[in-house]
Amino acid sequence: MTAFRTNKFVGAAIAALFAAAVCAPAFAATKAHRPGSGHKPASGLANKKDPAKKDEPPINAKHAILIDAENGSVLFERDPDVMIYPASLAKLMTAEYVFNELKQGRLNLNDEFPVSENAWRKGGAPSRTSTMFAALHSRIPVDALIHGMIIQSANDACIVLAEGISGTEAEFARKLTERARVIGLEKSTFANSNGLPDPGTQVTTRELGLLARHIVVTYPELYKIYGQRDFTWNKIKQPNRNPLLPLEIGADGMKTGFTKEAGYGLVGSAVQNGTRLIAVVNGLGSPKERADDGKRLLEWGFKNFDHRILFAEGQIIGTAKIYGGAEGSVPLLAPGQVQVMMPKSGGDRLIARIVYNGPVAAPVKKDQPIGVLRVWRNDKVILNVPLKAAEAVAQGSLSQRAVDAAAELVIGVFRAGAQKL
Repeated sequence: MTAFRTNKFVGAAIAALFAAAVCAPAFAATKAHRPGSGHKPASGLANKKDPAKKDEPPINAKHAILIDAENGSVLFERDPDVMIYPASLAKLMTAEYVFNELKQGRLNLNDEFPVSENAWRKGGAPSRTSTMFAALHSRIPVDALIHGMIIQSANDACIVLAEGISGTEAEFARKLTERARVIGLEKSTFANSNGLPDPGTQVTTRELGLLARHIVVTYPELYKIYGQRDFTWNKIKQPNRNPLLPLEIGADGMKTGFTKEAGYGLVGSAVQNGTRLIAVVNGLGSPKERADDGKRLLEWGFKNFDHRILFAEGQIIGTAKIYGGAEGSVPLLAPGQVQVMMPKSGGDRLIARIVYNGPVAAPVKKDQPIGVLRVWRNDKVILNVPLKAAEAVAQGSLSQRAVDAAAELVIGVFRAGAQKL
């Protein structure tokens, strides 16, 4: 029996170049590439100057990213994959965890948690940090704790939630890191619930943007809390710390952060004409710079980009090779319409490729996940869309499987020889 090897394929039916101004691009076939080639654009493209650089947003942030909330496509990025200290931006992860507990029915908004001495001293009035002024040994409903955490950036609220859910903040932080992996954050780690300085709490700017988008998309009703202008607890009224909310740019979230180690940072989200963008800026020197950069980055995105449809909903995007099947390939679909935001000025080029581990072993079920459609704008990956089988493919006859096995054996021998050269 011939062993089946899994290799990364770059889809033969999809590699293509097209201009930003074209709404319905045509795709040219190319030969499948060897493993790893799905991680960069066509040969030579990465060395060309990105024409968008002359039109970059006028911001000072050391780290930044701008994302289309609808599909996660990236409009702009600046050094977004360096590990940084998030400060209070880490509270987004605590919020996501709590929101998921509510969604799964393991937590109720009316549940009450006690304010321990640890929470009171580390995050309450004695801490002289951002707080909701929770009274020692009082019991506070989860709903109020969420509002305190989001609107007042309350460290005591975060600790009370952590202890109420997991017993200790350390155990809760472990669960945060575990949950981060589940939702696709591959690098970020958490050592506490609130982002107070700790070398174990580090994130990337890109993953902050992914986390923010996940919250917006997954918990739309709870997300509305981020736009609330103030919150009162213990007879103390505090305004929302987000400087974008009063600027009339469509902002309705999300979070600010500051420590001496991290500088000033912001995750902002705004909607204009039905389009929502998410901006993350980090490493700034003052609250004013933070607010200015957040505003400029969002306005730049709304002003300079619009949507381009790449594939209509239900349109076959390409095929994947099948091993041992009644058919030699299977057509692939995206979950819905595939679109990206492109500069209105034109001039940018897109490359789109299907990337999957294959050939795919038969039988294949309809809607079985197969791979991703990866889209580059110039030399930057801006979009990854999951692809599924558009139809089922049954296992082939004995003779069909034998032919595929022989072909795989020949390919394996050829690749082994090529690697020695």
